[in-house]
Amino acid sequence: MRKVHKGGVGGPTMKETVNEYQFVSAFDDMNRSEAFSRTGRFALYEYLTDLEEDCGIELELDVIAICCEFTEFENLEEFQESYGDWETIEEIETQTTVIGGYDEDRFIIRDF
Repeated sequence: MRKVHKGGVGGPTMKETVNEYQFVSAFDDMNRSEAFSRTGRFALYEYLTDLEEDCGIELELDVIAICCEFTEFENLEEFQESYGDWETIEEIETQTTVIGGYDEDRFIIRDF
């Protein structure tokens, strides 16, 4: 995953490869620590870097965009408060990407 450093208006850009710890810290640096648990941020990093490898693409680290595109839930009940009465995580997976298995009941979805 790359972090983009932009020059002035119309100026050159530079890309920096970030590791998982830099990725996790970027949320703190942007005052977005509350958007995802620390373990959730590590899971997101793994998901996004796997996506890069699987699709042969290079993603840019944009913390705000990630916060707009993904949401972490503490459990299925919290998800149901936002999205209605879904019975299981497997049912949610038929509609969108679900990142789970990193914490007991927590999971992250790509918003839909």
